[in-house]
Amino acid sequence: MTPPDPAEATLALLAVMARLRDPDSGCPWDVAQDFASIAPYTIEEAYEVADAIRRGPDPAMLRDELGDLLLQVAYHARMAEERGWFAFADVAAGITAKMIRRHPHVFGAAEIADAAAQTAAWEDAKAAERAARAETGALAGVATALPALTRAEKLTKRAARVGFDWPDAAGVLDKLAEETAELRAELPAADPARLADELGDMLFVMANLARKLGLDPESCLAQANAKFERRFAAVEAALAERGQAPADAGLEAMEAEWRAAKARGL
Repeated sequence: MTPPDPAEATLALLAVMARLRDPDSGCPWDVAQDFASIAPYTIEEAYEVADAIRRGPDPAMLRDELGDLLLQVAYHARMAEERGWFAFADVAAGITAKMIRRHPHVFGAAEIADAAAQTAAWEDAKAAERAARAETGALAGVATALPALTRAEKLTKRAARVGFDWPDAAGVLDKLAEETAELRAELPAADPARLADELGDMLFVMANLARKLGLDPESCLAQANAKFERRFAAVEAALAERGQAPADAGLEAMEAEWRAAKARGL
């Protein structure tokens, strides 16, 4: 099958978006939306792309999810164009220029020795762009809308670039033990504000530990979530074979089935 022409496909998408947003003949729901109301869908679609990738090779699913995400870009660009701010083409031209600017070793005369050097050059370019926008400080520009664990990892990475970091993962584990002791000390008083503060410190240190180990904390937690779902489903199935529901089986029986599921490698 002949693949669609990229320019024609893009123009068709933008035409559909313009029609949906037409105040006279468009979709009432689409016409009523604004940047704030659409933003949650944009985030959701990005997560669905990541989920499609995590599930494994399914080209059709990935294509569809990328289409949903592209629609979000077209949606925001259309609303911006209606306000006279910019259009979809400006978005595409802007990111194209940025990629060329951040890859002088590909599009210019500069040379990059390896991937590590490229990462450093990339960060330097981003820092220069932040400075041009008058965003000062090592932590400037880390989006507040990021998932908290991801943002914690990015904040600590920025701080590490200027030398504010533990020497190794063992140092982070020592800090985690310290924060765990502080949380434990707050348990008798059970002050919600203090508990939230100490638990937040623990989670922040865990994000730091993931960075020191070269791991993505969100991916680690996603894997743990999936593992919990598999094992708990196995617990429910085992209990159902005996005619029991989890709520009626009791913790001891559920724990025994949990250990059995773990032993089976679930």
